[in-house]
Amino acid sequence: MLAKINGTKLYFDVQGAELVPVNGTWKKKPVCFVVHGGPGGEHTGFKPFLSPLSEQMQLIYIDQRGCGRSERGPQSTYTLENNVEDLEALRLYLGLEKVVVLGHSYGGMVAQSYAIRYPESVSALLLIATHPSYMFGQQAMQQVEEMGTNEQKAFAKLLFEGALGKEQMLEYSIVMEPLYFYSTRGIVRTEEEKQAMRNKKSNLNFEAANEGAKFLKTFDVVDSLHRIPCPTLVAGGRHDWITPLEASILMAEKIPNSELVVFEESCHYLFIDEPQKIYR
Repeated sequence: MLAKINGTKLYFDVQGAELVPVNGTWKKKPVCFVVHGGPGGEHTGFKPFLSPLSEQMQLIYIDQRGCGRSERGPQSTYTLENNVEDLEALRLYLGLEKVVVLGHSYGGMVAQSYAIRYPESVSALLLIATHPSYMFGQQAMQQVEEMGTNEQKAFAKLLFEGALGKEQMLEYSIVMEPLYFYSTRGIVRTEEEKQAMRNKKSNLNFEAANEGAKFLKTFDVVDSLHRIPCPTLVAGGRHDWITPLEASILMAEKIPNSELVVFEESCHYLFIDEPQKIYR
């Protein structure tokens, strides 16, 4: 489905009912915005891993502007500011009251910024494998220098310098897979499997990734985290290279009403490495 907001068309998909019958009456479940990472990613990476959460909440998966099935636009419009304003505009477009916001990776940065700017619009936060400041880039490069192959170091440099091309964006997920997933470490991919991975990533937007490399150099909400009033769950992976566990610990310390959960056998994609734990 497409919502025409803020001068663009934003794609969203819905999983689970908002109203469900319980003991002869109707119960209204919370509505949860699910915000993907990147910049330049898309919502489909959450499926089917987050599907069980639709039993507790109605999930609204969102493709950020220019990403996935959302309308493309000028690279200059792919900003954190617009991503935040798009969430609020979509909430109003759908006629929703307060929403839960689940943000993974860069989506968690959007979620933090949204909760700080629009605290009256957010009932709860789920911050998964994310970071509150630009420091994640420096820390990630240190990590990849210590543990990465020469090819992985080269691709990480392209990412953080904002120099990815379309084909390089597709290859990035293949080359960097051992750093992002704990559960598939040691697996050697066949050429057929690699091509299937490229096909699945065909909607990634390298322009949004490159624009993000610019504005994320100044991203920093650490000193504003105390302004987030809603209940917040912070989840971090023990082996995450790009948003290290230290960042999750810091967010949990700074956000007043928060809880930290550590995924001991996860890298960056906690809901894929340890899916059973995300539903508890």
